[in-house]
Amino acid sequence: MNTASIFFPVLLLIMFFTASSSSASDNSVDNSIYADLLKKYVKNGIVDYQGFKNEEYRLDEYLKILENTQSIELSVNERFAFYINAYNAWTIKLVLTNYPGIKSIKELGSLFKSPWKKKICRIDRQLLSLDDIEHKILRPTFNDPRIHFAVNCASKGCPVLISEPYAAKTIERQLELSTQTFINDPQKNYLQGDTLYVSSIFKWYSQDFGNDVVRFVSKYASGTLMAELSAGTDKIKVRYLDYDWSLNGK
Repeated sequence: MNTASIFFPVLLLIMFFTASSSSASDNSVDNSIYADLLKKYVKNGIVDYQGFKNEEYRLDEYLKILENTQSIELSVNERFAFYINAYNAWTIKLVLTNYPGIKSIKELGSLFKSPWKKKICRIDRQLLSLDDIEHKILRPTFNDPRIHFAVNCASKGCPVLISEPYAAKTIERQLELSTQTFINDPQKNYLQGDTLYVSSIFKWYSQDFGNDVVRFVSKYASGTLMAELSAGTDKIKVRYLDYDWSLNGK
């Protein structure tokens, strides 16, 4: 049997049984290098990949810290933040493998393998893909639809990459703010007449949103969008916008 096929179920069981008993500190992962890089090279969701390229050795140092971290020893919130940060940091690293020669992360894939299936992430003594982190760890373990607004696919259609690492003590606030920011971005989601135009994220992961896009969007909508949705929720139809896969850089 392929060892990878049994790794994830075993990991999830370990996470489940240690979730309430972990006594690890909420600050057990040193994100200081990553925090400095994000502060310097991410502004309003726009990523300065050349800046990251210039200090790629520091990003590599951070990825080594993640590689040496035993996630099962972390508290629940720290583990949640750990995997989000790992996904986003490894995504940046993936882009840098061919930057500045690309205009979209999709160019890093092939006819037979998407970039998200490449085994590049060294985590938990395993070589994982970005898809492994998102779909085999983050989504089933934490069961939180806000994950989709925290992980960043290096594209303009994505929710923005925030300018700070996710952290155990602030993850609830960060997830709420990331979700609200994305929902209320009129370029990503808007109401026109009785039709709600939304990001394709809501189509790809409809089950995560309870198969009720209007209800989820209404929960986080504010201002004009909230008022418009409140006026006619029962009559609203949903359509999905094309996704912009161009690089979220300068």
